[in-house]
Amino acid sequence: MTAEAAAVPVPAPAAPALPYGRLLPVAVHFDDLDALGLLHNARYPVLVERAWTALWSEHGFRFEGDWEAAGDACNAVRELRIGYEAPVVRPGAYAVHLWLERLGDTGLTYGFRFCSADGSVTYARGTRVLVRLDAGTLRPTSWSDRFRAVGRELLRSGD
Repeated sequence: MTAEAAAVPVPAPAAPALPYGRLLPVAVHFDDLDALGLLHNARYPVLVERAWTALWSEHGFRFEGDWEAAGDACNAVRELRIGYEAPVVRPGAYAVHLWLERLGDTGLTYGFRFCSADGSVTYARGTRVLVRLDAGTLRPTSWSDRFRAVGRELLRSGD
């Protein structure tokens, strides 16, 4: 290979066009695998949570040690459902496809797919229900207008 050829940057592959939601990269590490060499079932929700955390952080919603200041990041899981469709059998680059199924006043339901890095192969899919909490009372409270605006961009259409 010539020096000129080595200096030419190779463009990263384009993220696939999705009809709704976002595709975020995640990494599976060797220690995420179980004794059979499969991605452990408990790791899927952790990797999905990391993807959601990255997505919301892009928009300024994050927990930085103060629940009062956390605002919309002060929320709790009410329900988690996941179905496993194909085994993940090796470490490497994968992705999580995320979207909102429902955005209510104090709660939301999000959908997810754990998939290949390009989104073409689905390994698991599910939903999770979150409830926004008041940090002082731990009672449900409304999402902020700013959060709702970002959330509306992630809503899946009625397809």
